[in-house]
Amino acid sequence: MSDYHQKTILPGSERKPLGKWVGGLNPEEKIEISVILKPKEQAPLPGPGEAALSREEFAARHGADPDAIRKLRDFAAAAHLTVEEVAPERRTVKLSGTIANLTAAFNVNVDNYEHEGQAIRARSGEIHVPTELAESIEAVLGFDNRPQARTHYRVLDVMPAAAAGVSYTPVQVAQLYSFPQGATGAGQTIAILELGGGYKPADLKTYFASVGVHQPSVTAVLVDKAKNHPTTPSSADGEVLLDIEVAGAVAPGANIVVYFAPNTDQGFLDALTTAVHDKTHKPSVVSISWGGPESSWTAQAMTAFDSAAQDAAALGVTICAASGDNGSSDGVTDGADHVDFPASSPHILACGGTNLQSAGGKITSETVWNDGAQGGASGGGFSVQFPLPSYQASAKITPPAKGGRGVPDVSGDASPQTGYQVLVDGQSLVIGGTSAVAPLWSGLIALLNQKLGRPVGFLQPALYALPTSAGAFHDIVSGSNGSFAAGPGWDAATGLGSPSGQNLLTALTSAKTKHTS
Repeated sequence: MSDYHQKTILPGSERKPLGKWVGGLNPEEKIEISVILKPKEQAPLPGPGEAALSREEFAARHGADPDAIRKLRDFAAAAHLTVEEVAPERRTVKLSGTIANLTAAFNVNVDNYEHEGQAIRARSGEIHVPTELAESIEAVLGFDNRPQARTHYRVLDVMPAAAAGVSYTPVQVAQLYSFPQGATGAGQTIAILELGGGYKPADLKTYFASVGVHQPSVTAVLVDKAKNHPTTPSSADGEVLLDIEVAGAVAPGANIVVYFAPNTDQGFLDALTTAVHDKTHKPSVVSISWGGPESSWTAQAMTAFDSAAQDAAALGVTICAASGDNGSSDGVTDGADHVDFPASSPHILACGGTNLQSAGGKITSETVWNDGAQGGASGGGFSVQFPLPSYQASAKITPPAKGGRGVPDVSGDASPQTGYQVLVDGQSLVIGGTSAVAPLWSGLIALLNQKLGRPVGFLQPALYALPTSAGAFHDIVSGSNGSFAAGPGWDAATGLGSPSGQNLLTALTSAKTKHTS
């Protein structure tokens, strides 16, 4: 019989409480947590020209170890906990129980707090796991239900007409960036993760008719009891509609599946793994427009999220994430530079922002998006959680001392001053932010996948290896996001630059031919 009384601290699980303490929890209250297990064997990333794993192959080889699941079941029984769900391919086991039994099982401190007028359950200190299971557990999420992420969109303020700048439909932005002609994203599924808000089908019907494209198929998937819950234009509905309308206008032939989940680290990860391993809808690209500074996450949650992104890469699924709307500080007021997560995961395509000016259907200038302290700016900088990945090291990117993975990888139009015309709860708005860039790139990737006849998957190694002569990017050389200025080649404000879609397709086609011939 195993001894589950011996406990070990789960690395990276330490958390500080948030807000004002308002008392202890009812010990008989029931909650549900997620135990994230390590893969029995880490899935290899496909090399150039190599086929990705099927979801069935992945589940058989790289899911959770059955022996670890068995031990976790035994531990749950001994601790008077209920096993609610076992998802080996997602490496997730959900346990429920009373606060008293769960906190005793994992030696956890949890209390009630008030944060920004909201009642939350916040954890403090570390999580302890059975020593016998310590080598198998990647993260334990769900004790804490504080809001984990924020939206990365900015609505253009009502201004005098002379100061209001210009705005575009997503179709016009795609034309300025020379997205490949003769492709609609047919055969592809774009997953969009949302941690709040909702959409009304009537809005989508009206919007897509107004921009002159066929209305894509849009389906909602509800994760962890979340809802598609539209309310008002000033809510997270602005995020949801921006994401759907940009991706759908760019790739109207693609299926769009919106995964709604609670705004917690548990909900966010469950949404990602549910999308990546969805055998029904089979997404080939995931768009994420939510995030928060690395400093607001636990290391265990970032590790688990990045591990899930590695799994996506092995499956040939590209993940695009907004790099943030608060410049090089990412909204943290400690005077230091910060990058946004999950964009800082080295297995996620981080999408920064520009100000896009045009005339006569041609780009006349493109600079770093920076509308000042109140107006927002492209997130970018260097991770303190993840080291410099090999694809950036090969591109001769040099981080500052104590810096690692550079953010963003790519960019696109994000300034509300040159924003996107969208429809939210019946109201026409102009919206910008790096939230627009993640679905823009996701739509482009759906077009590339269709044209290439295969998923581009984990795209960064190919992008950083492209010669400048390929003309795959509009290199942004003017402006800054605070601490980091744009310049020739990659920079920590706009990455490699904004896309020149047809040139990018040509370059990737050439690279594919080279690797398969």
